Amino acid sequence: MFEELERINKRPKLFQFYTAINLWTDEYTSKQMLSFHLNETIDISSRNAKFIKRSVEWILSKFSISQGFKIADFGCGPGLYAARLAKHGANVTGIDFSGRSIEYAKEVAVHEQLNINYVKQDYLEFETDDRFDLVLMIMCDFCALSPTQRKGILSKFHRILKPNGSVLLDVYSLSAFEQKEEIALYEINQLNGFWSANKYYGFLNTFKYDEEKVTLDKYTIIESNRTRTIYNWLQYFEPEDIEREFKAAGFSVEGFYADVAGSPYDEKSSEFAAIARKM
Repeated sequence: MFEELERINKRPKLFQFYTAINLWTDEYTSKQMLSFHLNETIDISSRNAKFIKRSVEWILSKFSISQGFKIADFGCGPGLYAARLAKHGANVTGIDFSGRSIEYAKEVAVHEQLNINYVKQDYLEFETDDRFDLVLMIMCDFCALSPTQRKGILSKFHRILKPNGSVLLDVYSLSAFEQKEEIALYEINQLNGFWSANKYYGFLNTFKYDEEKVTLDKYTIIESNRTRTIYNWLQYFEPEDIEREFKAAGFSVEGFYADVAGSPYDEKSSEFAAIARKM
């Protein structure tokens, strides 16, 4: 038992494990995540409906989106942005590895006769001959990627964008990193039964990597017939970090904002957004 507890509480090497796909493709947890997406009042999985409406209005204006404007939405989930943008004439491709979310999004697109191409795939592996005016990566997905993965995804963005095409993404700030604390928690049916329909014992270890400005929420879920470990990594950024990574990938950062609804940049905000243009 002592050795098992030692393993549960062990700090892994930075970005040693990548389990994001397990959270979003597991039959039970993907159902939970979709329910969070579709709850219009909360900021889990997706932001609340009021914010999304304001965000879409700003995106439409900022990028002068009109009929035929081509958008790639990386991590589209159930299409909350994609559907709204398509209603204003955009030609949208949504990529997500959650089959449950993609099926929901497809049903909405068919019902509302929207011009959206949904692709069920890990966006790290997505390739296309199509070329886009705008790439979106919203809800701080960029933060969940390792430096190698971020380099690869920015290279992909550069490749699939038209000349002078743009990227809009948001990230967690160093202000948010400073507010995080290392913890170790244990609960029966942790997070109100989020991880399984059956009884389980849940361990949460939050680790901070101060030099790299990374946190890890390590969940160990023990059921009668299996044990799972889920690693949720988050990288935190300064604007200079984002500018450096974009520049290395062939982009020029055009502006920073407090969020993807165009609020003025605030260094005290827990998040910020960036627009970069392909050079």
